[in-house]
Amino acid sequence: MGGSAVCNRFANFPVQVFMEDSASRFEAFVRAFSAELYRYAYWLCRHRAQAEDLVQETFTRAWRAIHSLEDERAARRWLYTILRREWARTFEKFQPEIVDLDTVQLSAPVDLDTRTEAVVLRRAIGELPENYREPLVLQVLGGFSCAEIGDILDISANTVMTRLFRARKKLRDHLVGNPAVKRKEGWS
Repeated sequence: MGGSAVCNRFANFPVQVFMEDSASRFEAFVRAFSAELYRYAYWLCRHRAQAEDLVQETFTRAWRAIHSLEDERAARRWLYTILRREWARTFEKFQPEIVDLDTVQLSAPVDLDTRTEAVVLRRAIGELPENYREPLVLQVLGGFSCAEIGDILDISANTVMTRLFRARKKLRDHLVGNPAVKRKEGWS
């Protein structure tokens, strides 16, 4: 066996090691973040199959760019950013069918809390303007800090804090006037 044959035999070794390492990193990301990414995707689109597709496309894009992730501590924020951008892309490539709402029968998803307070709260959050709703959902469902939300939404942390304050104020104003919501002491 000549010197070039030995060199060619091991030429792919570092690539294979890198691929195995990337695959195990990616597998760990999928296990760690798929459930919470699904919850966020479902919150964005309110459709189970579309949320699953968004999460799948998020992980597909993440796999293609796994080499660009330098700090694994930023993986969660990185994945949320990919998911959010993928959600925005759906509006670029899909024109929704216009349907007469009088002919559509809506049903509540099976796994949601159906207590009156929860329904009223979900409805109130859904009625918030998107620029207030999205930071609130990222903080409540995702547990992100204001700085992380700012990175995901491409806005400053101060803007995030302002939007969170205004979102909570709008929710409080809406819920205080709603008789279906039970009042807790100290709530006004």
